[in-house]
Amino acid sequence: MSVQETIRKLDSEGISGRKIAVQLNLSRATVAKYLSITNYSPAPPRTGQRPAGSVITGFEETISTWLEGDRGRPRKQRHTAQRVFDRLVDEENYQGTYSPVQRFIKRYKQERQSDNDGFLELDWAPGTIQVDFGEAEVILNGEQKVVHLFVVTFPYSNMRFAQAYGGQTAECVCHGLWTVFEHIGSVPHRMIFDNATGVGRRVKTKVLETKLFAAFKAHYRSEAKYCNPYSGNEKGNVENAVGFLRRNLMVPLPVAASLEGLNKVLLERCDRLGDKPHWRRKILIKDLFAQDVQAGLALPGVGFDPVRYESRKADKHGHLKVGSNTYAAGPVFARRSLTVGIRHDVVEILDEQASVLRRFPRIFGDHPETIMEPSGVLALLAHRPGAWANSPVRAVVSDPVRDWMDTAHTEDRRRLLTALDKASETAGFETAIQAAGQIIEQGDDPGHETLSMLARRLAEGTEPETGDVDLSVYDRLFAAQEESVLA
Repeated sequence: MSVQETIRKLDSEGISGRKIAVQLNLSRATVAKYLSITNYSPAPPRTGQRPAGSVITGFEETISTWLEGDRGRPRKQRHTAQRVFDRLVDEENYQGTYSPVQRFIKRYKQERQSDNDGFLELDWAPGTIQVDFGEAEVILNGEQKVVHLFVVTFPYSNMRFAQAYGGQTAECVCHGLWTVFEHIGSVPHRMIFDNATGVGRRVKTKVLETKLFAAFKAHYRSEAKYCNPYSGNEKGNVENAVGFLRRNLMVPLPVAASLEGLNKVLLERCDRLGDKPHWRRKILIKDLFAQDVQAGLALPGVGFDPVRYESRKADKHGHLKVGSNTYAAGPVFARRSLTVGIRHDVVEILDEQASVLRRFPRIFGDHPETIMEPSGVLALLAHRPGAWANSPVRAVVSDPVRDWMDTAHTEDRRRLLTALDKASETAGFETAIQAAGQIIEQGDDPGHETLSMLARRLAEGTEPETGDVDLSVYDRLFAAQEESVLA
């Protein structure tokens, strides 16, 4: 029994306050205090506000002016309490500590908080996706690189998918969406984007979509919505998913030979996320995701080809620009108008009949060197074999071929370049160089028709294993013939 309860009980028995104090060994003032309380009903707690302190006096107007100036500015570029404190010290000769400044700003914001502040919990219908990009580090072909992680989430079921790309272009977005749509066998009704990431640009309140993405939407009959600026809460599901997938699928750093191989693994790992229960509904994610798939549209009969075609004019060297990088179509195309097919992973050079002439890996960012296909200059080198020493092809061939070409006479060099050009047309440049290297190592002249034949066999995987030839079989054959004659 508490002291208060004992005092109240003795008082109910008619014992005076003086005797209660003596009996409980308490002061008469303490007994009188508890006997004077008439209402013991619970009361809500009150948090006492500490005063800002006299040290802040005189700076209130300055701080208020700075905070008022933040209205209408981006949320990430507004004054924090720390920034206000630093400015007061540097500009206003403030001598106090940080705490009074922090308490003043907290009270200032609380007093001006409106009904529009805070976030609504949004309800997402099945068949809706959210789309965003993040960055992650991976090891590709033995080299550590930063990739752009394209993430698609279904907020109704919390199912998540990820693909890795070299950039955040419309080609990457369309290819990523195409991959997810084909993988799940359904097309979401609505796609939510963060400020037109990769698919367009915002001009004030209007979003101007790229032609490629507009064609993509028309192909799949889906619609796109764009978040308001600085309103990431409108797609909070995918914001969380970017960090979740980065922590759970890419730690430790994934190792792959190519982006294509990495993306295949990412899809498999994302599928396994469906075996976990939903964080709120306590139902397996894959069971909820089935409703997402069912609510979507049917896939069209033909898949969308996410490629952007543009016209380019090659310079006098046969080079042309795609973005900030230079690609070498070849001297034979100097000063010609060509069509460029720009995909998420390759850049294609097409002729007037839309036939692919050259295909290069797409390079994102600024690449200082010209991106080239060595076979594109072999024909010109065959006509000008004296340019071999300074040609870009010399740096990309194997040592046996380089050494042979460096020491060969002009006509012999011309013959090998011509043979390499012919072999590259059917077997590819690298295979042609491999075949030439094998012929040289055997001590033969590589500038013959046998080069094309060997290159084709290597490309088809039909080249027999080399080794020492066993000639003893002929000795046994001749011995058998002599025995038959004597008999």
